[in-house]
Amino acid sequence: MIALIDEALRAGARQDLACEILGIAASTVQGWRRVGGGTDGRRGPIHAPRNKLEEWEHQKALKLVNSPQFRDLSPNQIVPQLADQGVYLASESTIYRLLREEKQQQHRERSRLPRKRHKPRELRATGPNQVWS
Repeated sequence: MIALIDEALRAGARQDLACEILGIAASTVQGWRRVGGGTDGRRGPIHAPRNKLEEWEHQKALKLVNSPQFRDLSPNQIVPQLADQGVYLASESTIYRLLREEKQQQHRERSRLPRKRHKPRELRATGPNQVWS
């Protein structure tokens, strides 16, 4: 990471802009340089969240969302309907994330054929009190 920033600096870029492109703060890089590191000192999360869906829950949610009953609905419509039935599978944002991971985050409703729209007939006045709207 430091090597990439150094290369950008040699090419004439500013450090804060180079860091922004890499998604880290300039102060983080300065701290790495201060301790003589030069390696990415970030560790990331140590363990998975306690409420992370298990694989079987993941598959169950996808199967339900893609079922004929819900396939034409968005997650913000599915979750309340399930809640009315007394079923809590996952939050709305979790279902959106699952669909995004499975590359199913596109238009889910039945598509309609495009309709040709005609421009309204133009009314032109050549004198007073000829066109009213």
